[in-house]
This record gives sequence, C-alpha cells and structure tokens, in this order.
Amino acid sequence: MVSLPDWAQHAWLNRLQSLLLLAVMFGIVLAVGVLLFGPDGAWGLVLGLALVLVFNPRISPRWVMRWYRARPIEPAEAPALYAALDELCARAGLPSRPRLYYLPSRLVNAFAVGHPGNSAIALTDGLLRRLNLRELTAVLAHEVSHIRNNDLWVMGLADLFGRLTAAMSGFGVMLLFFSLPAVLLGAGLPNPLAVALLIFSPTLSLLAQLGLSRVREYHADLNAVWLTRDPLALVRALEKIEHAGNALWERLLLPGPRLPEPAWLRTHPPTEARIRRILEVARVLPESSPMVDEEPAWRGGPPPDPPRWRLNGLWY
Repeated sequence: MVSLPDWAQHAWLNRLQSLLLLAVMFGIVLAVGVLLFGPDGAWGLVLGLALVLVFNPRISPRWVMRWYRARPIEPAEAPALYAALDELCARAGLPSRPRLYYLPSRLVNAFAVGHPGNSAIALTDGLLRRLNLRELTAVLAHEVSHIRNNDLWVMGLADLFGRLTAAMSGFGVMLLFFSLPAVLLGAGLPNPLAVALLIFSPTLSLLAQLGLSRVREYHADLNAVWLTRDPLALVRALEKIEHAGNALWERLLLPGPRLPEPAWLRTHPPTEARIRRILEVARVLPESSPMVDEEPAWRGGPPPDPPRWRLNGLWY
C-alpha cells in the first residue's frame, strides 16, 4: 500500500530527475564549449545563455494558436467544460484561466502553450468527440499541471541546450574536417575523446531531452490525479487516446503486433507505464466523488464543425 509520504516522494523524485537531466544537458554544453573555445570562452557562453533566458521574449499563446489555425472556444459553447476548468485552476492556484481553443483535427490530442500568467489549451475535434466531460476534465487537469509546473519553459530551456549543442558540434566537426590535410602532413592526431565528444554530444543531449520530457509527463499525470481526485477518468482518457492513435489502415492491414518503439526514444512514456503509475499513486487518495458527471462535453452548446478535408491533405 502506498502512503502519503510515498506520494510526496514520487513528486520530489520527478523534480530531482528533471534537475539532473537539465544538469546533464548543461554539462554537455559546457564541455563542448570548453573544447572549442577554452575555459574563458565557455564561461562567456554561459553568460550569453543566462542573458537569453532573462531577456527571451515570450510568444503570445494567441499567436501560437493562430499558427495552428485553431479558434477560441467560447464559454457559451461549453459551459460545463469551462466550469470544470475554473475549478481546476482554483485548485492548482493558477493566477489566470487558460483560454480553450478548438483545433479542427481528427487526431485525439490536447496541448498547452504559454505560462501561468498567460496560457492556452488546444483541444482537437477528435478529442472533443471521443471523450466525455469527466475524461476531458482529466485531460484538462494534465494540461493545467503542465502550465502550473512551467513545463513549457523547462522544455524550452532543454531545447535551447540541445540546439546549442548541435550547432557547436557541427562547427567542431567542420573544423576537424578542414584539419585533415594537416593531419595527413604529419601534424598531431586530435584527442580521440574530444572527437567522440564532438560527434556524439548531440545524441547524448537529445536522449537527455527525451528523458526530461517523459519525466515531466509523469509529473503532470501525478498532479492531474491530485487535482481531480479521479484517477480512473485519466486512465480511461489515456486508453482512448492510445487506441485512437492506431490508424484504421494500420489496424486493417497490420493486425499483428508492431515492432515496439524503444522507451528511451519516446517523448511520452508508454501508456501502460503511465496507467500503472497512476493506479499506484492513486491508492492513497481519499474517497471522493468525481468533479463532473459522465456527460457529453458539448451538451451545453452546439458541437464544433467537423474539419473539412482538401486535396492537399490539409484541414481547416
């Protein structure tokens, strides 16, 4: 039986794993920087990173949603969904409520953008049609957790480390290529460890970034269950999303088991592992009724228009 201290231990373990993975990525950037520019140049690189993080402008969630061609969902269209979102934001302590957007895609998916003070959550047409209000509330709790935990900033920082590592690695490999004539003429061979670092540092940074993404997903699941006190709703939502992820043509033409994707190459943990962890940590939750009833999410307003498919395959 899992105890309440164990629940807190899960949360702190997720945070510690995130810090360690970020430290690994920063260490790779620093090591490649020292190799290419020396200690002084590497610390100048660190100062530049700090300035970028301090003065980095934040893109408005409204512009991101416009790029995805998503439209706002008005509260009159889904009053029950917005009521559930208001309750989740109050429980999470968000300073402002995220704006909901409708994304005309048949994919069953949701994602969040922004920061706690200004954020938005996109819900696809497929998600709104397949999930009931109780399951959608669990999905919203997951996205609200991402916003509250500033996961978008954390993953943005990891992406910055990864891109910088890849750029410096490419520059270093180019220098090695142009130094080959000198090596052939009798100059000293470069350090094999330095060459290996230049070649494999982007891969190592990418693996750490993928691991960080999986850790943040586990943490968002944990917080979502804590916010809703309804672990079964999140389990059912994950099962529906997983089932919808298998395309119809794949189920018809490839009915057998597919080759498994290695877990360390995923941005999200396997659904089975997520469900197992949710059920494990949910054992200590006090008995409580679900936040919402099992009803269609769009009963309070007209359903969204279905996406219109065009010859070029794009949806609008």
